[in-house]
Amino acid sequence: MTTKMMRAARMHAVGEPMKIEQIPVPEVRPTDVLVAVKACGIVPNLGNVLSNWGNWFPHLPLPKLPAIFGLDPAGVVEAVGSQVIGFKPGDRVYVNPARYCGACRNCRAGETTACSHYTFNGYFGFSERSQRIYDQYPYGGLCEFMSAPQYSLVRIPDSMPFEQAARLGYLGTCYRALRTANVGPGSTVLINGISGTLGLGGALFALALGARRILGTGRNRELLARVKALAPERISVHSLDDGSMQPWAGDVTQGEGVDVVIDALGPGASHGPMLDALRTLRRGGKLVNVGAVAGDVPVNLHYLMDNDITLVGSAWFTTAQGQEMADLAEAGVVDLSVFQHHTFPLEQINEAIGGIENRNGGFSNFVICP
Repeated sequence: MTTKMMRAARMHAVGEPMKIEQIPVPEVRPTDVLVAVKACGIVPNLGNVLSNWGNWFPHLPLPKLPAIFGLDPAGVVEAVGSQVIGFKPGDRVYVNPARYCGACRNCRAGETTACSHYTFNGYFGFSERSQRIYDQYPYGGLCEFMSAPQYSLVRIPDSMPFEQAARLGYLGTCYRALRTANVGPGSTVLINGISGTLGLGGALFALALGARRILGTGRNRELLARVKALAPERISVHSLDDGSMQPWAGDVTQGEGVDVVIDALGPGASHGPMLDALRTLRRGGKLVNVGAVAGDVPVNLHYLMDNDITLVGSAWFTTAQGQEMADLAEAGVVDLSVFQHHTFPLEQINEAIGGIENRNGGFSNFVICP
């Protein structure tokens, strides 16, 4: 029997270009599906992140190399295992890259993001146990076909292009943060880094969830103006080049402070803006970090205690929350048409990664279409 082969982009060493190679199409296990990848989002700043991995994230293991990266795949179900229920060939899906064991206490309690084996398929793991997950699911989205557990599938509507669906990962990161902070009608939210890839998604879903007032910070005034134009009466923006955000946030909220801060600044950012944003919270407010500012941040715990403030990290999102986002888009509650898709064939993966820095903030969506 002839083994069916496919093209895949594999990284053999950190910092080196990925290579396009022919490898076998994965076999489908009983509870897995085979997905024909139509689009795969590229992690913003991926080249810089991988080059600095040892300094920024020494505690987060990469898969054994060579490896197929690709965090945000969307495509069409090609085949299903014998025990798959609810999905069939031809279904349009987004594949949530979050993998978990399903057997630990947290998984059995439904707290899958707290799984002791929690791993991002096509990117990195959260402990030394992640390699066992990589061994089971070694294919990220930068290839023609990938296997995935049925629990990872988000059904996407016909109205959602695959390029748009390939953005659900970074949309979902802020979506879960908003849900964690109980953002809804009446909430006042400050998104630190609102014009970036994470922050723009936070703005879109804060609007969809009914937030009364959204405050956003960034540096690029043109991009900030574009974000404000999404909902001029509900969004206020502030350039970090104009000084501290505390007096500005105080003016916007009439001295009350914000209910929630979503900190979406990346690992290369300084700690100053995050600490500044922390001080904009009202008494009893909550800061949720999703951007992963690197290093030890000097937080005044006495201030947090005295003001009953919560500081929490939020990692990714569940498949159920991914389905909620797809449903909100299908219902027209959230408008995802603001993204400008920049698509590349698989053979141009290295050029695409190199060009991400030349983007229009979070409005640009870089996608590989195998």
